[in-house]
Amino acid sequence: MSYLVLARKWRPKDFADTVGQEHVLQALINALDSGRLHHAYLFTGTRGVGKTTIARILAKALNCEKGVTSEPCGECSACVEIDEGRFVDLIEVDAASKTKVDDTRDLLDNVQYAPARGRYKVYLIDEVHMLSKSSFNALLKTLEEPPPHVKFLLATTDPQKLPVTVLSRCLQFNLKRMTPRLISDRLTHICEAEAVEADSAALATIARAADGSMRDALSLLDQAIAYCGGKIEEPQVAMMLGTIDRDHVIRLLRLLAAGDGRGIIDAIRDIDEQFPNYGRMLEDLARDLQRIAVYQVVGTCDAEDDLKEQEYEELSGAMSVEDVQLFYQAAILGRRDLHLAPDPRSGAEMTLLRMLAFKPGETAEPGGPAAGSPRKAARGSAAASKPSPAAARARPAEKATASWAEPEWAPLVARMKLGGAVRLLASNCVYLRREGNTIHLGLDPRSESLLTPKRKDDLASRLSEHFGETLRVDIALTADVGETPVQEESRLADERIEAARQSLEADPNVQALKDMFGAELKAETIELNKPSQSDQRNS
Repeated sequence: MSYLVLARKWRPKDFADTVGQEHVLQALINALDSGRLHHAYLFTGTRGVGKTTIARILAKALNCEKGVTSEPCGECSACVEIDEGRFVDLIEVDAASKTKVDDTRDLLDNVQYAPARGRYKVYLIDEVHMLSKSSFNALLKTLEEPPPHVKFLLATTDPQKLPVTVLSRCLQFNLKRMTPRLISDRLTHICEAEAVEADSAALATIARAADGSMRDALSLLDQAIAYCGGKIEEPQVAMMLGTIDRDHVIRLLRLLAAGDGRGIIDAIRDIDEQFPNYGRMLEDLARDLQRIAVYQVVGTCDAEDDLKEQEYEELSGAMSVEDVQLFYQAAILGRRDLHLAPDPRSGAEMTLLRMLAFKPGETAEPGGPAAGSPRKAARGSAAASKPSPAAARARPAEKATASWAEPEWAPLVARMKLGGAVRLLASNCVYLRREGNTIHLGLDPRSESLLTPKRKDDLASRLSEHFGETLRVDIALTADVGETPVQEESRLADERIEAARQSLEADPNVQALKDMFGAELKAETIELNKPSQSDQRNS
């Protein structure tokens, strides 16, 4: 006898053997036991979750020779013939290949006739959304008021494409995607029954790759049995699927937590030797980051597979809440845009480096960890706001009172070499006054979105480090703040452009071109090299 693939061999034969769709099964069992049967049922859901299988079991329940029951015997001629696909009163139609209205009319011509052998004539229309508009119109009247001996069972992966007039005539059941844990448990049961040796990690990898589809999982299990040749183990399954070893994912998460850019490049080099699917790698990263985020909030995580609880605890402590959210967003966006990269490896590398480049308040160093990482969520900002005593002693003793007597805010901002959003905030402020150890600044109301407690604390920390004393910063919105460093820079640039324009206008060569050819000098095209801060102050 020829080999029967696992997806067909292990297709459930009754409701008790069906897994993962209890909400649908319970409704059908209650309807069958009470005799409250509808004339049309619509089963929706993604591929491989049991739509057609449940419809066939329902057909057996309706036509079993022992009567309408939620537990068909599976032994009578009707049950056996339905299982073998040769029951004359179960008419299965693939709507994808029977889309024309003539096909639907031919099908409905026989609705009026009584069933040949069974109790009910059952029409099982798969992928019903593929029918044409004319076919739906031809079906509507019969679907609404079929003869008492007819039942319609419709199945589709895309219910949005069905006319509302069809949806309103059916009892609709939405089948859920199956969880990796449920699929993995089912694969374990099948491997034991088939005497196939398989480790749990390999089956968990197959379950994740199936993406909620039990049929896909069984097809992948068939492939793994052929590929591995004996015992199904995770390394061989990962090679078959193009996924990477879970140890590599953990390694990447730890390197991200440490801000180790060079380590990430080395890790990608090692991963590349396995010919991985980089899209799946980013999906695994995003999945684990989501679980880390949940662990940070509730202190536990229903992982179902992959990392152990202690690993989530370790990683949630090594990353701040903000970093986890940033890394997750970068991972899913990198996965989405991976096809736009020059090649998958470079796209994955840039996604990981982007996580470090935009790490809040930190900059990834090319040779190792970012400054100050890993940061704890609860104490990162508090440590940043207080200058270390060693740093204060190492700086030349600057007299804050003398320095702030006649402050020049723009040069001071440049000297402190602020970065990112903190520099942008400082550049949109003006110095107002000093009271004790508090520096009062004024912020243009149009730049109010730049003002956050963390940025204000970071600015106070940098000022404290610069002057060797503990300073506080108070920033108030002031309508007339005077000229901020940003506005000063813009003004100086405009003045230089205007001086350059006047110089060009006076140039004899430009005058000659105007006289000879009617040329016109366009001032907006003039470009100048950006001068240093000291050049701007001296100009």
